[in-house]
Amino acid sequence: MKKYFLSLLASLVLGATSAYAVPIVLDFEGLDNQEAIQDFYNGGTSQNGNVGTDFGVSFSNNTLALIDADAGGSGNFGGEPSPDTAMFFLTGANAFMNVAAGFDTGFSFFCTAVNNPGSVDVYDGINGTGNLLASLFIPITPSDGGDPNGQFSPFFAIGIAFSGIAKSVSFAGVQNQIAFDDITFGSSTPGNPVPEPATLALLGLGLAGIGYSRKKKKA
Repeated sequence: MKKYFLSLLASLVLGATSAYAVPIVLDFEGLDNQEAIQDFYNGGTSQNGNVGTDFGVSFSNNTLALIDADAGGSGNFGGEPSPDTAMFFLTGANAFMNVAAGFDTGFSFFCTAVNNPGSVDVYDGINGTGNLLASLFIPITPSDGGDPNGQFSPFFAIGIAFSGIAKSVSFAGVQNQIAFDDITFGSSTPGNPVPEPATLALLGLGLAGIGYSRKKKKA
């Protein structure tokens, strides 16, 4: 009986994770300065052949990694939530992130946009197609001068909750004038992922089952 409940708990947790019930955070560490992210988080590689965790997440070719100048890169930013790499784009009016399995509950990130505003749209189809599930306006953010240098500093937390299953996100703004970090899907609060209420309920159910199993065996 105990083995059955342990198996049940594992299947519930794994099932929740595969559906991205537990928030996933992309911090872009491990990428080179100004290289295309591409399939770094999709079981493939970035432009320069770097490999990250396979979350089933891919980025359009104009989406690049940028390393803080204080850490040897060319990024004019500071105060990033997870040093030392952020995401930005150099061409086009927007960049896309596609999530093959889809995600729900919320979307969030840290960003800096010192000179020009931007926006983020969440869709239920890939490459910004289908229904618009959520839309966020990113205002011009104040600068504190960096850590110790960097005009685009600090990064501010922004997030939104939504209903439905999202498959893509469009990041828009003036190219080379907005940066993102700790992009988080499955939560309206960026960074430091913790189980959402639904996942906690599943864990509680599994643990309760294990307790019941032990009690029955003792009797």
